Amino acid sequence: MADPTGFLRHHRELPARRPVDVRIRDWREVYEPFPTEALTAQATRCMDCGIPFCHNGCPLGNLIPEWNDLARREEWQDAIERLHATNNFPEFTGRLCPAPCEAACVLGIADDPVTIKQVEVTIIDRAFADSRVTPVMPAVRTGRKVAVVGSGPAGLAAAQQLTRAGHDVTVYERADRPGGLLRYGIPEFKMEKSVLNRRLRQMEAEGTRFLTSCNVGVDVTADELRASHDAVLLAGGSTIARDLRVPGRELDGVHLAMEYLVPANRVQEGDLAESPISARGKRVVVIGGGDTGADCLGTAHRQGAVSVHQLEIMPRPPERRAPAHPWPMYPMIYRVSSAHEEGGERLYAVNTECFLGDEAGRVRALRMHEVRMVDGRFEKVEGTDTELPCELVLLAMGFVGPQRDGLLEQLGVELDARGNVARDAGWQTSVPGVFVAGDMGRGQSLIVWAIAEGRAAAAAVDRFLCGTTDLPEPITPTRR
Repeated sequence: MADPTGFLRHHRELPARRPVDVRIRDWREVYEPFPTEALTAQATRCMDCGIPFCHNGCPLGNLIPEWNDLARREEWQDAIERLHATNNFPEFTGRLCPAPCEAACVLGIADDPVTIKQVEVTIIDRAFADSRVTPVMPAVRTGRKVAVVGSGPAGLAAAQQLTRAGHDVTVYERADRPGGLLRYGIPEFKMEKSVLNRRLRQMEAEGTRFLTSCNVGVDVTADELRASHDAVLLAGGSTIARDLRVPGRELDGVHLAMEYLVPANRVQEGDLAESPISARGKRVVVIGGGDTGADCLGTAHRQGAVSVHQLEIMPRPPERRAPAHPWPMYPMIYRVSSAHEEGGERLYAVNTECFLGDEAGRVRALRMHEVRMVDGRFEKVEGTDTELPCELVLLAMGFVGPQRDGLLEQLGVELDARGNVARDAGWQTSVPGVFVAGDMGRGQSLIVWAIAEGRAAAAAVDRFLCGTTDLPEPITPTRR
């Protein structure tokens, strides 16, 4: 290893978060700058393992020990080249990925793992700051046309790979700006949209075309899309939210998470003066303990909520890795995000029975009770019924699959047992020439999986069009 004592001399360190009372007054990213000397010290902790399990933890197969050592030596040009070799968008994953690579870090067996994610985001942010991220132009033009439906991370990764392979790529996006949930689902305090915009400018300079405000299946039919392109890649995501069908669901003030987050993000884009669904002056309940719930929590803090409770039907996870999740698996443990640090109360092992309204039809409270797991099923704990006052309820319980009406129905693609678009070992759907990548085929998952699938599906499309491909194929549809 480059420095055999690095992990002995340096403890794990991350950038400080800005003070809570400061950061909830704005929408900027929450972290303070991280000094270069601190970052290189963290990179020095990498042990350059003989078998780097971090590679296996990362769906992209990032060359983590290589760019850790290059960062240690401050060889930033070589570092960004090795980072971009496997990941189109390290600025996204470095901010938004839960870092399964760190869970698989060998150092993490007996110590805190290497700060892989922080090294990653530092390399790419320095590269942009130093003008090292420039358009990569295709060596040849094939003349073949590819339609990519959806501009989330899977669609963007596939589009960039296919453009660089020389194809004429058009990305169709039904929203008014490209980016998918990166644009309108992820709050500004987790990733400022300037980070997305600078990458989109690179892609446009390379030749990728973005057609926004175009709902494929409505504004353009499936037949029209297929007739005007040599291949189609579906990357529309898993957009149907899991709802909570209990009495009172129809009350004013009970919303799906995306109904709340999208207009909040539009305020930051300058489209709205204020959101039509605001937490200001309200008692807020977020149902769902995952990342989307945390996004709602942080947004509610910044809008001026009086209080926020986040409910989760599962029991509170353990503080440390449980036997059911041995290293190098990604463990289900208790985590505190920046939004949780800002306030609110988290309640575990509770179930919502119904919502209660006032005379005007607005939600005023919800009734809930504790639950316990018995033989794999949730069972009510008698005598634990309680009411929780609230004027805004946000349902953040995940997503159940892609939208079926419109494009998918028109194409006639087959669905799998989970309701996602079925695909073969070559990422192709049941319709020849139509491929699928990301959450639309995989189901709700991580951004790093979406990018990996977009890259792999792009290689499959390139092979379909040209008979062979030089594009990398990091994963197969069977690797989950």
